[in-house]
Amino acid sequence: MDPVIIAGAGPVGLTLALALARHEVPVVLFDESAGTEENRLARTVVLRQDTAALLERLGCRAAARTAPWTGWRTMRRRQLVRQLPLDPGPLFGPGRGTGLPGARDGDRPESDSPDEGAAATLSPVHLPQYELTRALRGALAAIGDEDLVRIVGGTRVETLEQDARGVTVRTSGAEATWWRGSHLVGCDGPRSTVRKALGVRFPGRTAVERHAVAVLRAELPWPGEALLHRSPPWRSIDAEVTARPLPRGLWRVDWLLPPGRDLVTPDALLVRVRDTLGGWCGDSALPYELLDTGVHTVHHRLARRWRVGRAFLAGDAAHLLGALGTQGLEEGLRDVGNLAWKLSLAWHHDASEALLDSYQTERRGAVGARLRTADQALPQVRSGGWRAVRRNVLPGGERGHDALLTDGHLGSGPLGAPPVYGRSSLTPAAPPEGAVAVGTAVGAPVADVPVTAPDGSVVTLRERLGRELLVVLVAPGTGVWERRHWMRAGLMPRLAASVSTLPMRTELLVAEEYPGAPAHTVLLVRPDGHLAAALSGVRPAELYTCADALRGGARTQDEVDRDAEATARR
Repeated sequence: MDPVIIAGAGPVGLTLALALARHEVPVVLFDESAGTEENRLARTVVLRQDTAALLERLGCRAAARTAPWTGWRTMRRRQLVRQLPLDPGPLFGPGRGTGLPGARDGDRPESDSPDEGAAATLSPVHLPQYELTRALRGALAAIGDEDLVRIVGGTRVETLEQDARGVTVRTSGAEATWWRGSHLVGCDGPRSTVRKALGVRFPGRTAVERHAVAVLRAELPWPGEALLHRSPPWRSIDAEVTARPLPRGLWRVDWLLPPGRDLVTPDALLVRVRDTLGGWCGDSALPYELLDTGVHTVHHRLARRWRVGRAFLAGDAAHLLGALGTQGLEEGLRDVGNLAWKLSLAWHHDASEALLDSYQTERRGAVGARLRTADQALPQVRSGGWRAVRRNVLPGGERGHDALLTDGHLGSGPLGAPPVYGRSSLTPAAPPEGAVAVGTAVGAPVADVPVTAPDGSVVTLRERLGRELLVVLVAPGTGVWERRHWMRAGLMPRLAASVSTLPMRTELLVAEEYPGAPAHTVLLVRPDGHLAAALSGVRPAELYTCADALRGGARTQDEVDRDAEATARR
């Protein structure tokens, strides 16, 4: 069968190539840049740890190139209103966060620790984008199999044609010729030639926000902690400034610019830097080293269609967002996690149209909801829109807006939490008999609990994601089972027999506990880590129904007949 063609070798295209290679799907990757990328420190990415874990599973050690944040501070004018310790989490090694230095006199936060018993907030992964790209290229090079992954440098898609069995692509550049693929994925950025060739519209808003950006080396009063400072009391700062630590004593500092298209001159940026550092450190002559600058312009756009026949869009080719400055790439990597396992089933097993359609339904729906939330909330939270309405909000509203932005920066709340595919076509329309509620909603990402694998090893649930379905039996006390006998203990023989009949390749795991799950709960987990079902006990018929829905159901006879006709014509 022909390989999958990927247009665009940015982080999304590189990650998709890695993910498909892990599924043993051959890939041809068109790299218009010929493998070169400008080392811009002012262009960074912030990823939740569950998103960064996808990269780790694919052999890209992104977290090894940076360091965790130790905490987060939110300030308003001169007041410290929130101080939150951050846990380094599994990607940065064992142990909890080290805590934060105390607030200065008169600056005590309203709440400086998480609620008793609340889950710890994990540090995001923050690093320059060129470092991430370099790590992804290294992971692809480590595969060492050109039959599995072929990178074609200096080449871009010009035109494409489709039929029932594949896609034919005409390229320009270093290798201007025709290519044949089973599917095509356009990861070629906001000016995507794939999207234009498909005739897909890309409506939205231009220049929703602008941020002046500087990367500098300086000694700030809170080493290792990120900061959101709203309405700072300095004349040169308009509404909001954010500081995020990078390795080697560097900081990325963003200033939210007022509406309009006024140029940010070098002199104006230097005034912002001096006033900001002087306000934070109490020293207008604080030494610093300015390493890179830029202006980050936020656009909000959403492609009308993400799938046209055998062609798909992902990343910036499908959507533009990022009102918090650095998190636009995260949605692109979520596109990869959602699409890779579905394309793998299509390539190996001729998956149903319903499965491939679910990529657009799930991902476009999730990104569209995120854009609507940002468009509705941010005008009231920030700049002039907020100042105009703040007299009419209830007491405590300003504090709520601070929390909304803080949560968004840390990957939670309406602006930052991962999507829930609660109305997916891959979930049965009605809950199956024996369905139980657990701490994770159906369609939401599962908790990363320890599990026992069939070989007796104890790993985390997240480590087993990506390749196949997971069935997890929640069985308290399994830690005392003999590892060599555990497949014959308790409910395992019946469950293993049920799993062996499922229509997709499935791995059976055991967990001592899972949040909110009663003993003997059986969890069905998608390859991308979202919960498909939670059942009470071993229910073979219901488990099969859920797994069958997850693959989009069996292919229809019309689909089989169309493919047979296309094969005969070829």
